[in-house]
Amino acid sequence: MAGTVIQSLVRNSLADPYILGISSGACTGAVFMILFAHRLLGPAFSGVAGVSLMAFAGAALAFSMVFVIARQPGGGLTPVRMILAGLAVSYIFMAVTKFMVYLSQHNGAESAMFWMLGGLGGARWGRLGVPLVVVLGCLIIFMLCARSLNALLLGDENAVALGVDVVNFRRFLFAMTSVLTGVIVAASGSIGFVGLIVPHAVRLMMGSDHRRVLPIGALTGAIFLIWTDVFSRTVLAPRELPLGIVTGFVGAPFFIWLLRRSGGSLPR
Repeated sequence: MAGTVIQSLVRNSLADPYILGISSGACTGAVFMILFAHRLLGPAFSGVAGVSLMAFAGAALAFSMVFVIARQPGGGLTPVRMILAGLAVSYIFMAVTKFMVYLSQHNGAESAMFWMLGGLGGARWGRLGVPLVVVLGCLIIFMLCARSLNALLLGDENAVALGVDVVNFRRFLFAMTSVLTGVIVAASGSIGFVGLIVPHAVRLMMGSDHRRVLPIGALTGAIFLIWTDVFSRTVLAPRELPLGIVTGFVGAPFFIWLLRRSGGSLPR
């Protein structure tokens, strides 16, 4: 869902929360809470709620940095500048996360590695309440915005002519995707490229109408991640391969293929 919305906002199928640095920011926030919360804030803040809150804060900070870095002197934002700024922000937050793990090699580093590599091993029924509410809430909001997202595919000028307040609409949906990404990363860690692969595959099958792409993409992404988890648990059994490694092996070649095939532009 987040990948579909972000790709439409920047009109580029090479974009997703991972590439734009939002996932990296959320991961940094979660790792910070795991490694240092009990020292700085007390054990009450090191639970699931505290990790989710800090993951959202990290995602929001990354999103804000991308906007500031990508903004042109005249105030405009271009898809290319957004992606390049996102890559820079992603590298910054990944470096910060690795530095924190380095400082805490003997104090929670293994738990932090889970958030960096991603996985469903920590899934528990009791932890699904907040992610469920946020995912369903964001899906409803995105569906209500589907017509405006379709208009953005025609270009900013055409979207404005159709009554879309492009600037505020982008800011609002980037904030919503930051909330969604932060909560999901807090639940599963940072799993890259799912938001890149699935929306593009759904568009190839269903077209670009967000009234179909969003719900089908959400379901397809869930199915894809479940079968990826099955593969990660069986390929090196009894050891479990982190999901982020598997999706990286799949997603990086797919990213290169997209880049060579179309330059990343979305179909209208």
